[in-house]
Amino acid sequence: MKVLLWLLAVTVGIACVCSPARAQGYAGDRATSELTSIVDKPTAGMLKRSQYKIGTNFYQQGGVLVDVEVGLLERFSFGISYGGSGVIGSTKVEMNEWPGVKAKLRLIEEGTVVPAIAFGFDSQGKGPWVDSTSRYTFKSPGFYAAASKNYQLLGNFSIHGGINYSLERDDGDKDLNFYVGAEKSLGEIVSFLLEYDFAVNDSDTRSLGLGKGYLNLGLRLTAAEGFVLGFDYKDILANQETTTYGVRTLQIDFIGAL
Repeated sequence: MKVLLWLLAVTVGIACVCSPARAQGYAGDRATSELTSIVDKPTAGMLKRSQYKIGTNFYQQGGVLVDVEVGLLERFSFGISYGGSGVIGSTKVEMNEWPGVKAKLRLIEEGTVVPAIAFGFDSQGKGPWVDSTSRYTFKSPGFYAAASKNYQLLGNFSIHGGINYSLERDDGDKDLNFYVGAEKSLGEIVSFLLEYDFAVNDSDTRSLGLGKGYLNLGLRLTAAEGFVLGFDYKDILANQETTTYGVRTLQIDFIGAL
């Protein structure tokens, strides 16, 4: 709990002292920063050197997840995250057992034909932790390779895809997984996100998934200098038995540069 409070304090503190002229946004045609993830899955997008992103995700069961990511080099970024369920509400607070860790290295820059390609690791899953199978509701990417390509089509349009191998395997499903996604700007400050996670690694008899995959939608709005507000509507296909009307989450990001 202390770690989460510390991360929240860092989020507010940096956001307050950061110069607006150095703030960055990633939604809409006026975006000055790359999209680093679609909804849950990573893209080949990177934070530039000395850029940082502080994000807070509010999810089901009163959950809150805070993550901090920094562009250490022009093609390498590193981040940590921590959260838990019941942080908001009146139920017992259940913090995640371990903080999440992420690192990303872009090996190939985007060209006229060739997409940007990045490799990375991300141990942070999404949603509440499930003790019975030692996994998050939506598994972490684990080790992954991602490709991204941008186009100009009535504004910004990008397509993404990747392959990942999660280390959350106590449910018996150890398969490689695949995902695809797209981003489309809707004017200067809004972007629409579409993601489909094939969830090949979440379809075993002991897994939470029913074999339909996860279809996720997202909306991002650059609300102020550096601040991006987001709304996600996840598991639209009801791939999990507990999903009836989809999973709705809120995302608040702040991106700046030192």
